[in-house]
Amino acid sequence: MAQLISATEATWVELLTGLDPAEFEELLRTLRPYAEADTPRAGRRWTLSLADRVLLVSLYRRANLTVREVAVLFGISKSAADRIVGHLGPLLDLPPLRHRRCRLTVRMERVDGTAPPSVPTGR
Repeated sequence: MAQLISATEATWVELLTGLDPAEFEELLRTLRPYAEADTPRAGRRWTLSLADRVLLVSLYRRANLTVREVAVLFGISKSAADRIVGHLGPLLDLPPLRHRRCRLTVRMERVDGTAPPSVPTGR
């Protein structure tokens, strides 16, 4: 399989990540200690460079493509793309937004019109 998308082209980086090349390089410098451990791993090395793996995960997340589709674009197997998404995906996640808690009261009635027994809420 031939790799159709690569991080060596700045246009792909800007289009798929929304970052300019300098910001993308800063992201790679930040991720490198976490993504590439200093100790040797068991098994094969990654087929793609760290930049290409970050690009793969961002394409997977932003374009809502399947792992199989992303794998074809990067010229790797579906299993390898799935491992990359599983490995780098949590590192690229942003913390969830904090939402204000709201209390919702729902009045439930049975079909025959009688009220169901109250359920304790534990508070």
